[in-house]
Amino acid sequence: MGREVSKGDIGSLVLAVLAGGPCHGYAIAREVERQSREVLQMREGSLYPALRVLEAQGLIKGSWETGSSGPARKVYSLTTQGHDALVQKRHAWAEYARAINEFLGGTYEQSA
Repeated sequence: MGREVSKGDIGSLVLAVLAGGPCHGYAIAREVERQSREVLQMREGSLYPALRVLEAQGLIKGSWETGSSGPARKVYSLTTQGHDALVQKRHAWAEYARAINEFLGGTYEQSA
């Protein structure tokens, strides 16, 4: 049973997926689920507004692709600015996770 991705984390996860190459929205959601071993669930109702925000911020770029079968779909790719933002987000996450792990892992020491 998975857990829905919190709204504040969707953008970071989208950037991380797109670091692996261009992808359309539905595939982004499925990739988050796959890479998290189905622990994280990303609903399209939350994903598409986040994609619009990331595109407006210049972190991703969308372009319409028409395939040999089916309707055209918008494929997103990471911009240089998006790559830089992902590096920053990964660093911030590592610091946050380290701090939480110190508390929950029992290595936190209170000063007197």
